[in-house]
Parts: sequence; C-alpha cells; structure tokens
Amino acid sequence: MSMRSATVDNNGETVVTKQEAAEAVRQAKVVTGVTWDQLAKAVGRPLAWTTAALLGQHPMSKDEAATAAALLELGEDVALAFQLQPTRGAFDSPVPVDPTIYRLYEVIQVYGPTIKELIHEQCGDGIMSAINFRLDVKRVPDPAGDRVVITLDGKYLPYQW
Repeated sequence: MSMRSATVDNNGETVVTKQEAAEAVRQAKVVTGVTWDQLAKAVGRPLAWTTAALLGQHPMSKDEAATAAALLELGEDVALAFQLQPTRGAFDSPVPVDPTIYRLYEVIQVYGPTIKELIHEQCGDGIMSAINFRLDVKRVPDPAGDRVVITLDGKYLPYQW
C-alpha cells in the first residue's frame, strides 16, 4: 500500500507529512493485522517509543523506518516521513476531544498540582524530563475490573540558577 498525498516537492515527488504517515500506519495496521508490539520488536525499540514514532512524535533512523514501512506494506514515501523531525505534542485543539486522551488531560488537571508538590518535596526544586523519559502501559487483571497502569519515568532535572 502506498500513501498518496496532494503535496508535491520541487522535483514532482510525493511528499508525505508525519500526520499523513501516522494515518497511513493506523490504516495499514488494520489491513495487515500487525500489532504495535510486533512493530517495536521488528524495529528494535521500546513499545511506547515505537508507537509514538509511528504516530509522528519521534524521528526514526533510515533502517527503522524501512523496517516499519515494509512490515506495514507502506511505500518509501511513508518511510521517508517516519525519518522527519517532528513537531512534538501538537494537538488539533487546545483541549483534546478524544475520550482516552481527554481522561489523561483530566488526570493532569486534577493531580498535576499534587504531582508537582510531591516532586518538589521528594526531589527538590526541579522537573521531570520528558526528553530523558520512558513510558509503559500495561493492562493488569483485577477482580473488580481490569486496570490500566501507566508508568511515566522521567529523569529528575533540578533547576539551576
């Protein structure tokens, strides 16, 4: 499956944006049945990083991009888009409207000040890095209903004055 785009460069070549590539990935996953876990293993990167990269939040190396595109049966135009430097964290609207993403936004609205206070009390005046960062999402069985456990693991960065 090749990605078609209305954007054409000066040489007449099709240019696929990271957003168009992300949509192509979502569609290709349905067509091919390939899972995020299979993609991560093939690319040789952590599951959350690979998923974020294929959704446009990280640049991939040429080899990583080629591997992912081949597994998803996508063209070289999409593989090239996987390698582009992203604009990270951009939402279509100031408040996310997707219910899953909105719940995470709500968690930060409710617990953000608490998280900030606990970071300062336990670590000092500083922040948690989103650059030197790991993320994990797991489904955990529970008799009262399965739980979702999200681990945000960022390096502590003290403010330096």
